Amino acid sequence: MNGQDASASAGPEIVVDIRKLWTVFESPDGDQVVHRDLDLTIMRGEVLSLVGGSGTGKTVLLRQILGLEHPTRGEVTVLGHPPGQLSAMGAANVGMLFQHGALFSAFSVLDNIAFPLRELKLLPEQLIRDAALVKLQMVGLSPQQASKSPADLSGGMIKRVALARALIMDPPLLLLDEPSAGLDPESADGFCDLLRGLHRELGLTVVMVTHDLDTLFDLSTRIAVLADQKVIVTGTARDVIAYPHPFIHEYFLGGRGQRAMEALHEGATPVVAAGRAGASRAPSTER
Repeated sequence: MNGQDASASAGPEIVVDIRKLWTVFESPDGDQVVHRDLDLTIMRGEVLSLVGGSGTGKTVLLRQILGLEHPTRGEVTVLGHPPGQLSAMGAANVGMLFQHGALFSAFSVLDNIAFPLRELKLLPEQLIRDAALVKLQMVGLSPQQASKSPADLSGGMIKRVALARALIMDPPLLLLDEPSAGLDPESADGFCDLLRGLHRELGLTVVMVTHDLDTLFDLSTRIAVLADQKVIVTGTARDVIAYPHPFIHEYFLGGRGQRAMEALHEGATPVVAAGRAGASRAPSTER
């Protein structure tokens, strides 16, 4: 049984299920097919990382899971429902950390974090502020930062505020678009440590797009490789690297990949949580 079959048998443990997905963009030079019959299943508790070359539609796939974009055809379900129904079910189902934070420049740190709760118009203001302060401290920032504006924050602090906002409604599913992009090595390591701890403590399911190999090996329980307009393989880092494909050879076995793999062989292990069963599966070629 391959990994896809094992996922399908888990039933209620499936958080994201993508079947026969096509993404086609129209252009004057002809239609551009980004995804063709793409299949992917993401299980509860996993940290699944999407990797692929430029133009393979990694961030597009995140946005389709979030419901911000719609595939040309095929099916995407999140917690058993189409993403377009998430707002009707409650926006608490999915949190999103955008690549550059996407904070509102005119809002304070606290107001940025509180924004999703305020948009619901269901809770008293003091409760919203208290919840925002809790999330602020959860991501390692002090209450003294609450009144600052985004312009006063470092890149690492912007990422943490954006993460607090993504978590303000306690979503079971968290989407990360290049979480360590733009950070210096020390800040990137600190942010990965934070994500690892939150994943473990909150029992999150995480879907991450990253080009950073250190982040990839540090956090992933499973990796899905996008190439040839589909997911060509999923599995652990070692399993994926063993899959014969030119992109995988170039991406993982180049100079940076070799250095990151050395750290993996020296004992660095990915996150362990409810998703370990998914991570330990043999690699699957999802079609």
